Amino acid sequence: MTDPRTRTYTWQDPAETLERARQLSGLEYLRAMARGELPGPPIAAVLGMAWPAPEDFSEGRAVFRLTPREDLYNPIGSVHGGVYATLLDSAVGCAVQTTLPAGVGYTTLELKVNYVRPLRVGGPEVQAVGQVVAATRQTAVAEGRLVDEAGKIYAYASTTCLILRP
Repeated sequence: MTDPRTRTYTWQDPAETLERARQLSGLEYLRAMARGELPGPPIAAVLGMAWPAPEDFSEGRAVFRLTPREDLYNPIGSVHGGVYATLLDSAVGCAVQTTLPAGVGYTTLELKVNYVRPLRVGGPEVQAVGQVVAATRQTAVAEGRLVDEAGKIYAYASTTCLILRP
């Protein structure tokens, strides 16, 4: 047996940014995180997601990146499907968030992920690209793709989100 490996990460208290979130539109809030004016969410540190640049967020669109690592492996030696789902949920959910005014939130009602091919250490960085398909006052539908730089697809997803108005 090999020696055990460890991983350490840090994050900031997310409660500190929640009040700010209520004062900014969804797009302004995500771009403030991307510029480093507000801390990113703790899940980004847990998964080792590269926090997006400001240009990765636009009206109805969000992009997140991840490089495969062995600490994300499942028992069969590839990145766990839950990591794919989390990355895609982040992209499609934040795509919806970019369309919301200040004081309005959302939550995922449904997420469907189709897995196409495995991710392994030494493989390419992938990006989850989320795009809003349709939105009403109460719900929004978005789609996402997990792709590498060459456009090869690893998974795709669809979501329905509930819009939470005060």
